[in-house]
Parts: sequence; C-alpha cells; structure tokens
Amino acid sequence: DGDLGGGVIERLNRCVLRLQRLTKPVIGSINGVAVGAGCNIALAADLRIASDTARFGEVFTCVGLVPDGGGTYFLPRLVGTAKAMELMLLADIIDAQEALCIGLVNWVVPSDQLQDETQKLAERLAQGPTLAYGLVKTGLYQSLTMPLEDVLNMEARNQAMAARSQDRAEGVAAFREKRQPRFLGH
Repeated sequence: DGDLGGGVIERLNRCVLRLQRLTKPVIGSINGVAVGAGCNIALAADLRIASDTARFGEVFTCVGLVPDGGGTYFLPRLVGTAKAMELMLLADIIDAQEALCIGLVNWVVPSDQLQDETQKLAERLAQGPTLAYGLVKTGLYQSLTMPLEDVLNMEARNQAMAARSQDRAEGVAAFREKRQPRFLGH
C-alpha cells in the first residue's frame, strides 16, 4: 500500500528517457496487447509498426490509477488532446486499425509479416544518414516545447552540423552520379 511499485516506475521512466535521448531512430514493433505501461513504452518509440492483431489501451483508470511511463506526454502529441482524454478516461482498448487511423501507429501489417516488415524498416534506416536522423529526432522533440524563433535557430545550428558531414557530401555525390548513397553516419 502507498508505493505501488515506485521502484518499477523509476526504472520505467529511465527506460522511456533513454529511448527519447537515443540519437538513433527507435522502432516499436507491436504484436499482441500493449496496454498500460506497455502501451506507453510503445508510444515512446519514434516509429511504430503493429501487427493486425495488436491492441492498445490506456487502462490505468480501470484499477484507479493514472497513466505513467510518459503516457500523458506522448499520447496527446500523437492523437490530439480530445482523443487522448477519451482513451485515458474511458480506458477502452482499440485495435490496430483504429490505432492507425488516429495516428497511434505508423503502419499495420499482417501478424505473420510483422518481424520481416520491422526488419526491412530497420535496414532501411540503418542505410540512411544516421547523423541527420539523430539531428531530426532531437530537433523534433525539442521543438515541441520551444518558441518558433528558438526552433529556427536550433534548425540552423543542426543544418550547419549536417552540412559539414561526410554523409551530406556522399548524398550530393550520389545524387550527381545518379546512384544510391552509401552513408556512414558521420
């Protein structure tokens, strides 16, 4: 009584912060039921691919609790305040297609293809300009709490870093030579 797993919540919070602070894209591959903290860990991923049998729910109020693990941060940013409030107060479990329709996930694939599709997405990202991806990720998340002028300044700084990278030089060379770029992440 009293501390309903405070140590667990601290570990969950550290996990969510690590996912957000990682300068590489994080893919959430959801197969099955993601409810409560499991749903919020999925929401902390940068991209989410779900099987057609996946289900999602903010079920905390069913047991008299409130969302944790960043749910009140991520969910309204993904689906809007009104839908987030509905999902959190009513604690309904939604299927993968509804999750796709409201922007909770990026893709829904047949369950027997989830692993292969997730692998393809990971390989595509791994082939890309990972330095630029890191700047996109941190810039996007930071911009959510910044005024426009600060965002424009941050973008200019990030663009200057990306413009000096070997990946940018490779990207321009590949474009000129009409070939696929071979990015190295620096």
